[in-house]
Amino acid sequence: MSDLTELAVWSALKHHYAEIRHQHMRDMFNEDQQRFDRFSLRINDILYDYSKNHITSETLGLLVQLAEQAQLPRWIERLFNGDLINNTERRAVLHTALRARAGDEIILDGVNVVSEISHERLRVNRLGEAIRTREWRGVTNQPITDVVNIGIGGSHLGPLMVTEALRPFTLHDLDVHFVSNVDENHINDTLEFLNPETTFFIISSKTFTTQDTMVNAETARQWYIHKVGSAEQIQRHFAAVTSNARLAREFGIAEDNIFKIWDWVGGRYSLWSAIGLAIVVAIGSRQFDQLLEGAHDVDVHFRQTPLERNIPVIMAMLGIWYNNFFNAQTMAILPYDQHLHCFPGYLQQADMESNGKCVDRSGRAVDYSTGPVLFGEIGIAAQHAFFQLLHQGTKLVPADILAPIYTVRCIQRHHRALMSNVFAQAEALMRGKTAEEARQEMLATGMESAEIERLLPYRVFPGNRPTSTLLFNTLDPKTLGSLIALYEHKIFVQGVIWNINSFDQWGVELGKQLASTIRQELDDGRTVSGHDCSTNGLINYYKRQRPVNRQQT
Repeated sequence: MSDLTELAVWSALKHHYAEIRHQHMRDMFNEDQQRFDRFSLRINDILYDYSKNHITSETLGLLVQLAEQAQLPRWIERLFNGDLINNTERRAVLHTALRARAGDEIILDGVNVVSEISHERLRVNRLGEAIRTREWRGVTNQPITDVVNIGIGGSHLGPLMVTEALRPFTLHDLDVHFVSNVDENHINDTLEFLNPETTFFIISSKTFTTQDTMVNAETARQWYIHKVGSAEQIQRHFAAVTSNARLAREFGIAEDNIFKIWDWVGGRYSLWSAIGLAIVVAIGSRQFDQLLEGAHDVDVHFRQTPLERNIPVIMAMLGIWYNNFFNAQTMAILPYDQHLHCFPGYLQQADMESNGKCVDRSGRAVDYSTGPVLFGEIGIAAQHAFFQLLHQGTKLVPADILAPIYTVRCIQRHHRALMSNVFAQAEALMRGKTAEEARQEMLATGMESAEIERLLPYRVFPGNRPTSTLLFNTLDPKTLGSLIALYEHKIFVQGVIWNINSFDQWGVELGKQLASTIRQELDDGRTVSGHDCSTNGLINYYKRQRPVNRQQT
């Protein structure tokens, strides 16, 4: 057994689970008319209602005890103080410093990193605003009409999600595009209708060696040179966000267009850094400051609020409760705001790359379940896709529902139809429908008794399916910043409880290493034999089927 599962409070939670598992949430609500008030919290304009979860006050107390025994308060301070909590890479984890206020002081290796961050942010803002205001001109003295962000992972998912979420705040005559897939269709489809004289590229790569990003970057570079002229002219059309300035310069990017990212900024936490250049171009520096402000407010809440009223802590501990005691292996993210359509995909990386680990901080195999499988979709679309499983399937799938009280335009007939679904789905998942309720419903339609009995099993909903709802006034930059930070800290808390390092991603490396070897094998005509028989067979079949005139392309 591990240290975690040997804790007395872990045993207490197992005993409590055995007592509570058969209780139905509709009975909990019937017995406690104050349940919503007791199990909901607020920060700024965000209401977090977690009353439709399979918990009591005793559950919450035990989960808070577990967080305390895992020394969560100490880990929170270590995070904000810049301790080397990424122990496998011997790095601090300081994405919270990226949204610290000017004048704050966070010392790392004798340097106030806030001062460095502020300097780099000013440079990012200067270029972003110059492009937005048409002050920045290409080599033919034309203003920029299209910006293409080339990155992968957090360098792609974060900026993409934010610019999509904040579409009402963007300039609609300045388009920001995102390319991540090394499949040539992605960049070719993007470049097809662009004018190189009015296009600006942002190459986002921490090392400036990531294969997917650099293949796309070179294609963009060659496209520009072929269309416009010499390699020297790319300096008005390319920028880089990287920790490897030397390689960026060798690529041909001007020194003033190279922006720094530090090794203590993980890719999936990097949108707050210069990686957010595409966001600044899209929404402007003032709105980007609001995004940072919203995240900073959550940082303060997370650091200062007692655990039992701490929203990221409650979110995390509910996940522990379902993952480790109810054996729920998945979680659904259900935004009811069309502009959040990229949010589930963004959280998939943030959560599963962080907590998809099978060894603890000491390198020992864990004997308990860690990070869940996240999936999600816009709520209305999901209702006509996988909600059938949520309502009547054999798997317990806890879900987060996110919805705005109003939108920028807020057409009443649209928005009330939307919100009726938000409230109805959460209620239906919690309450379900009993056999007697289903029978009475069919009787009221005049259905014959034999037909009622035939259909009855199909019309029963077990309910008792947990949801948490995050309602916010509107999806503006500050609110979005707060929502992102809530989930960032939730993920961190769960990593602390599971005693895993949430900030490395060694599982990404093996496939990349093998791909590097195989890529060389694809470039020659010899039969491949150095892999297992399946991989050898697939590679050799692929090589035989390639058109001869494209072998060396």
